[in-house]
This record gives sequence, structure tokens and C-alpha cells, in this order.
Amino acid sequence: MAVADNSFSMSTMFNASPYPKGISGYIPPPGFAPRASATPLHAALFNLMTDGEGVSYFKDMISKSDKTVLQRMASLLTSDSDYFMAIVTNKYGSRRVQKLLGKSADADALFCAAILRRFLHITTDKYASYVTIRAMVVFDKEMKKAMYEHILYHALDLECNQHGCIALNDIITDADDPYYRDQILDLIAKNARCLSNDASGNFVVQHVLTLYDLRITHNIAVNLFGHCVELSSKKYGSYIVEKLLEAEESMVVVVAELLECDGDRLMRLARNEFGNFVVVKALRFTKEMSRIDQFWGLVQKLMPFIHLLRRSHGSNIANILDSFRLRC
Repeated sequence: MAVADNSFSMSTMFNASPYPKGISGYIPPPGFAPRASATPLHAALFNLMTDGEGVSYFKDMISKSDKTVLQRMASLLTSDSDYFMAIVTNKYGSRRVQKLLGKSADADALFCAAILRRFLHITTDKYASYVTIRAMVVFDKEMKKAMYEHILYHALDLECNQHGCIALNDIITDADDPYYRDQILDLIAKNARCLSNDASGNFVVQHVLTLYDLRITHNIAVNLFGHCVELSSKKYGSYIVEKLLEAEESMVVVVAELLECDGDRLMRLARNEFGNFVVVKALRFTKEMSRIDQFWGLVQKLMPFIHLLRRSHGSNIANILDSFRLRC
């Protein structure tokens, strides 16, 4: 049977391939045990997708491929979960799979099913996570719905993962479904306390606060009320409290908690290596936002400890207090 010039077949791939190693140079990826159905074409396709020197060849091949060819490629790529994982967790493999997404509805259906089978592993991987991010941009509504359901199910695992939190932040930014966007944001607000203390989770909360969604910002502040002082004394938690102080709706909640502290506890926070930044910001923003009652409440609580603040991380706070004492 005659083979068209752009047909994705073993012969055309091998004949056109710029890789001198060909099949004999194929090394199965770690953790991938070929099934009985695996063919030499799988090996050639693995080389095509993961070889760092094959960029131009891949681009040229895709530009000449019709939807039928792309669907066959997708079928081969997704025929085995371990095989697919080995490709998308590769730097070049991830980039090339991303290039294939959104070009054919039938191919996308195959890719969607493959991603969902290993959703958590893919979305928390350094390179594979970008496949999920791209999929959430180009997949159709029904495929995105299935992806969103998995995001909600694995939300906490994604939020507390080094690469998963980056993927989730990008997905939230590009989310085009109001229902699922709100569902994800509500989960983040609900888990705000544990996320704020987590090395990765705090970046998710920070990102959500930069969306300036007043409802979610208020919910995060309310869920953290009673814990803001504790969080402010810790590296990751202090980042969140500082973000909350930047919006008036959440600032009043944070400052209310600071004012409920006894003077000694507030003084210790003001001298803390992380907490002093929170107190400085609280003084600055209560003044800038004309929350004069809260501003003077903080000043009055801190003034008796000004001599201690001068000899610690709170020296900037002491300078602020000095400037207002002189005016008075």
C-alpha cells in the first residue's frame, strides 16, 4: 500500500529521522516496562519526542501532518500510561506534547484520558505539569470539566507541592469557568491556615490574594482570624499576613487581632525577625487607609516598649513611633 508523504508510519519516521542512533539507540525510560503491544514505532516515537536535537524535525513533521496523523501520534503516545509518563516528564517530551494539544479534538480526547489516569503525578512533576497547564487552556469545555473535577479532588496535594502549586496558580489565573474557579478558590480559603504555614501552599494563598477577589480575600482573612499573630512570627505565614494588610477588607480583620493582643505579646511580635515586617505594614496601611482609630490603637500599645524595639528587629517600628511622638 502506498504511503503518503506526510503519513505517520514507521518507515517514514526512520527514513527521515536525523538521529543516527535509530532504534538501536533506544533506551527504555526509567520505570517503563514495554507491554507486549509495544512496537519499534513506540521506540522511534520516544526518540522523536525526547531527543534534544530534534526540535526542527519535530516542528517540520507536525506542520505537515493532518488531523488523522496527529490522532495516530496521540494514540501511540497515550497507549501506555508509563510510556506517556516517561515522555511528559522529559523536558523536551513535555514541550512537544504541549505543541500537540489543541490541534485535534480526537487527539485531545486521547491526551485528556492519559492525563487524567496519572493526573496527580503529571501535575506535580517539574516538566509534566506544564502539559496540564496547557491542556486547561486549549481543551474543550467537557474535557476541562473532567480536569477541574480532578483538580478539586487533589487540591490540597497540588497546593502543597513544589511544582503543583505553580501549576495550580497558572490554572487559577486562566480559569474560564466561574463555577469551578469559585470552587477552587473556596477550597483555598477553607485551607488557608495550613497552606499559610506550608513552603508551597503559601504561594497559592499569596497568588489568590493578588486576584483582588473581595469575597475570597475576606474569607481567607476570616478563616485566619485568631491565628494571624502566630502566622506573623513565621517566615511563610508572615507573607500571607502582609498580603492581607494590603486590602482594606482584610486589613481591618488582621489589625483587630493585633489590637486584641496584650502589649507584651505585640511587642514580642514587633521584635520578631518576620513579625516586625507585619507590624510595620500594619502601621503604614492603617494610616494610609485612614483607619486612624486602629493606627493610634497600635501606637499606644507599642509606645511603652519603644526602648526595647530600638535594640531589635523592631528598630523601624521605633523610628515610626518616634516620628509621631515628636509631633505630639
